[in-house]
Amino acid sequence: MQITIRPAQGKWVVRAAGAIIGESDRALELIEADLPPVIYFPREDIAMAFLDRSDTVTFCPHKGSAVHFTVVGKSNRIEDAAWSYETPDQSVAAIAGHLAFYPDKVTIECL
Repeated sequence: MQITIRPAQGKWVVRAAGAIIGESDRALELIEADLPPVIYFPREDIAMAFLDRSDTVTFCPHKGSAVHFTVVGKSNRIEDAAWSYETPDQSVAAIAGHLAFYPDKVTIECL
Protein backbone atom coordinates (compact mmCIF):
# COMPACT_ATOMS: atom_id res chain seq x y z
CA MET A 1 0.00 0.00 0.00
CA GLN A 2 1.29 3.43 -0.93
CA ILE A 3 1.55 5.89 1.97
CA THR A 4 2.82 9.42 1.38
CA ILE A 5 3.93 11.72 4.19
CA ARG A 6 4.70 15.35 3.49
CA PRO A 7 4.71 18.66 5.35
CA ALA A 8 1.16 19.97 5.77
CA GLN A 9 0.85 23.40 4.21
CA GLY A 10 -0.23 26.25 6.50
CA LYS A 11 -0.86 26.52 10.22
CA TRP A 12 -3.06 23.77 11.69
CA VAL A 13 -5.20 23.97 14.81
CA VAL A 14 -7.02 21.32 16.80
CA ARG A 15 -9.87 22.35 19.11
CA ALA A 16 -11.62 20.18 21.67
CA ALA A 17 -13.62 20.59 24.86
CA GLY A 18 -13.96 24.33 24.19
CA ALA A 19 -10.22 24.99 23.95
CA ILE A 20 -7.40 25.07 21.43
CA ILE A 21 -5.29 22.08 22.41
CA GLY A 22 -2.82 22.26 19.56
CA GLU A 23 -1.45 24.63 16.96
CA SER A 24 1.34 23.88 14.53
CA ASP A 25 3.00 25.04 11.35
CA ARG A 26 5.12 21.84 11.47
CA ALA A 27 2.31 19.31 11.01
CA LEU A 28 2.58 16.39 8.63
CA GLU A 29 -0.03 15.20 6.13
CA LEU A 30 -0.33 11.44 5.68
CA ILE A 31 -2.07 10.20 2.55
CA GLU A 32 -2.96 6.52 2.44
CA ALA A 33 -4.62 5.00 -0.63
CA ASP A 34 -8.06 6.55 -1.22
CA LEU A 35 -8.60 7.53 2.45
CA PRO A 36 -8.94 11.20 3.44
CA PRO A 37 -5.60 12.80 4.38
CA VAL A 38 -4.71 12.73 8.08
CA ILE A 39 -2.90 15.59 9.81
CA TYR A 40 -0.26 14.56 12.36
CA PHE A 41 0.74 17.20 14.92
CA PRO A 42 4.18 17.20 16.57
CA ARG A 43 3.64 16.24 20.21
CA GLU A 44 5.51 19.40 21.30
CA ASP A 45 2.78 21.50 19.64
CA ILE A 46 -0.06 19.83 21.60
CA ALA A 47 -1.10 20.81 25.13
CA MET A 48 -0.55 17.31 26.51
CA ALA A 49 -2.07 18.38 29.86
CA PHE A 50 -5.47 18.01 28.10
CA LEU A 51 -4.73 14.41 27.06
CA ASP A 52 -4.79 11.21 29.09
CA ARG A 53 -3.46 8.02 27.56
CA SER A 54 -6.24 5.45 27.38
CA ASP A 55 -6.00 1.66 27.41
CA THR A 56 -6.98 1.48 23.73
CA VAL A 57 -4.38 0.15 21.31
CA THR A 58 -5.13 -0.46 17.64
CA PHE A 59 -3.04 -2.05 14.92
CA CYS A 60 -2.52 -1.06 11.28
CA PRO A 61 -0.58 -3.55 9.12
CA HIS A 62 1.08 -0.61 7.32
CA LYS A 63 1.94 1.63 10.28
CA GLY A 64 2.07 -0.58 13.38
CA SER A 65 0.45 -0.25 16.82
CA ALA A 66 -1.22 3.01 17.83
CA VAL A 67 -1.88 4.14 21.39
CA HIS A 68 -4.91 6.36 22.01
CA PHE A 69 -5.61 9.44 24.10
CA THR A 70 -8.72 10.88 25.71
CA VAL A 71 -9.19 14.65 25.72
CA VAL A 72 -10.05 15.84 29.22
CA GLY A 73 -11.86 19.19 29.45
CA LYS A 74 -13.24 21.08 32.42
CA SER A 75 -16.65 19.50 32.10
CA ASN A 76 -16.30 16.56 29.72
CA ARG A 77 -14.13 13.82 28.32
CA ILE A 78 -13.74 12.89 24.67
CA GLU A 79 -12.75 9.24 24.74
CA ASP A 80 -10.04 8.07 22.37
CA ALA A 81 -10.00 11.35 20.43
CA ALA A 82 -6.36 11.05 19.35
CA TRP A 83 -3.83 8.39 18.46
CA SER A 84 -0.08 8.10 18.09
CA TYR A 85 2.25 5.56 16.54
CA GLU A 86 5.02 5.76 19.10
CA THR A 87 7.21 3.22 17.28
CA PRO A 88 5.78 3.14 13.75
CA ASP A 89 6.96 0.85 11.01
CA GLN A 90 10.14 2.10 9.33
CA SER A 91 8.28 3.09 6.14
CA VAL A 92 6.31 5.74 8.11
CA ALA A 93 8.96 6.64 10.70
CA ALA A 94 8.31 10.37 10.11
CA ILE A 95 5.08 10.20 12.18
CA ALA A 96 6.89 9.03 15.34
CA GLY A 97 6.42 11.67 18.04
CA HIS A 98 3.22 12.96 16.39
CA LEU A 99 -0.48 12.80 17.27
CA ALA A 100 -3.47 12.58 14.97
CA PHE A 101 -7.08 13.30 15.93
CA TYR A 102 -10.42 11.85 14.90
CA PRO A 103 -12.22 14.62 12.96
CA ASP A 104 -15.61 13.40 14.20
CA LYS A 105 -14.51 13.98 17.81
CA VAL A 106 -12.57 17.27 17.59
CA THR A 107 -12.21 20.17 15.16
CA ILE A 108 -9.12 20.21 12.94
CA GLU A 109 -8.59 23.19 10.66
CA CYS A 110 -6.00 25.00 8.63
CA LEU A 111 -5.81 28.73 9.35
